Amino acid sequence: MDRTTGGAPTRPPQGVAGAVLLLGVLLAGAAPLIPLAVLVYRYEPELLPLFAVPLAVLVAAWRMARDRARDQLTDPLTDLPNRHALLLAAQEAIAEHDGEEEYSVGLILLDLDRFRSLNDALGHTAGDRLLVHIARRLHRALRTGTHHPGREDPDDVFSSLPPTMQNGGRPVVARLGGDEFAVLLPGVGRPETLERVAKALIAELAAPIRLDGLLLVLEASAGVCVYPEHAQDAEALLRRADVAMGHAQHRRSGVEQYDEARDIDTPYRIGLLGDLRRALEAGEVLLHYQPKVAFDGRVVGLEALVRWERPGQGRVPPDEFIGLAESSGLMPRLTDYVLEAAVGQLAAWRAQGLQVQVAVNVSPRDVLNPGFAGRVADHLGRHQVPAHALQLEITERLLLDDSRLAADTLAELRRFGVGMSLDDFGTGHSSLVRLRSLPVGELKIDRSFVSRMVADDHDAAVVRCSVELAHSLGLTVVAEGVEDDETWEQLHSLGVDAVQGWLVSAALPADQATAWLMVHRTGAPPVELVAAPPVPQPRPAISQPRPALGQPRQAISPPCSAIVQPELRAPTTPQ
Repeated sequence: MDRTTGGAPTRPPQGVAGAVLLLGVLLAGAAPLIPLAVLVYRYEPELLPLFAVPLAVLVAAWRMARDRARDQLTDPLTDLPNRHALLLAAQEAIAEHDGEEEYSVGLILLDLDRFRSLNDALGHTAGDRLLVHIARRLHRALRTGTHHPGREDPDDVFSSLPPTMQNGGRPVVARLGGDEFAVLLPGVGRPETLERVAKALIAELAAPIRLDGLLLVLEASAGVCVYPEHAQDAEALLRRADVAMGHAQHRRSGVEQYDEARDIDTPYRIGLLGDLRRALEAGEVLLHYQPKVAFDGRVVGLEALVRWERPGQGRVPPDEFIGLAESSGLMPRLTDYVLEAAVGQLAAWRAQGLQVQVAVNVSPRDVLNPGFAGRVADHLGRHQVPAHALQLEITERLLLDDSRLAADTLAELRRFGVGMSLDDFGTGHSSLVRLRSLPVGELKIDRSFVSRMVADDHDAAVVRCSVELAHSLGLTVVAEGVEDDETWEQLHSLGVDAVQGWLVSAALPADQATAWLMVHRTGAPPVELVAAPPVPQPRPAISQPRPALGQPRQAISPPCSAIVQPELRAPTTPQ
């Protein structure tokens, strides 16, 4: 190797190998090694291969760090961004336009309905493949919409997206875990636009999917939330979209926009929850009872409905505080309170010589709580009330969460002798298989069909088919929401066994329900006189049930409004 006596190089560093090595060192992030590499190249080029080992180590470390960072932001199954990546994207979208007026960021949270049951039936491998297909379908739907900014189709929801999105601002499709997906839409300002996009995505997911020879049709629920109208940062945006999605699932409405009034974490809801806890401890939550009667005038039972007067605030709608109890974990406490009050009232009525069955609505969360059947038995035993005097109204929705546990609990209750009624029939996803698997003896047709059946042939057909189906399975049929004579007569002609609604009686406080039962005690069982106590003078303002068709109508006493003013709208949720 040529050198000058002064140690200066006789040739400059050159050559392809040296250039590649220096470039590799630079790209590997080892810039501090470049001076050393230059010196070695100039004076001891035969030592250059020694740099290959640390260079390879540096390259491998860089790749591992890059892959680790990518894995932390990517869902391993669908290769979509994960929750953390979604939060970062939302934070970036908000920060880039911080302070700009009329700029917003929309978020849609999507959850597949009843995916757990489908996953259990098909197997987890098929369920994973289905989730991958859903991810691709969502990504394709949004990509197709943004690729055509000039569309003029009024039915294309993507044509209404703002220009910032149509001209390069792409949405982010993420999987948050399980069967939950999210779509981030920077620049979508109006919640109404976001709702339209959410409905379009749900419709896209509803297109049939063929998997392992099966044709599957999926349904989904979505919650939408907009920055800054509903939330002031990315984390609040995600949480409140999740709240809206939960309400969409509970109400089976498809898409729900975030509503602060229904958010448990708002100051109003926190105060309402605290007052509800205190009301339960103080016994301020009351039960009203609405009779169910057959067409010949027999009283076949009563339904217990919850009423709460908040001090200084007036009556709180049952849907509001019951939904609050379900979302806050207070539901088991509320259910035990209602069961204790209802069974205690049953004991009081039996002591007065009245035998009648009382129905109490229970939520899926109640049935799925361990030991629920035992707690029901404890209430009955403590008041010495026979199990057949109590009826539990359930919805088939509870089988969608954990069908095995629900079926076991219901079977145990049936062994005790507790009656079972399937409530809100026709509003869920009923099937013969599911209906046969429920140990119920009664089916209640939802008021949404009953109230419109006189004017709507479709609703009348739903009621007729429900009656025929129930009777073929040996079930009793009760129609709720009966408010006029025409509906009464049509239900009778269809073979309905009993009715419930304002036409018979509004929901009455316990003392007025007692008076109502005393007036109607002469009917056939199940309301009958156990002993022969002195007959109290009936109050003159209690209405009589309608007679059966074909029988002459007798004189009817004044309506029960003289005893209790009927409510403007009778809540359907009885907890």
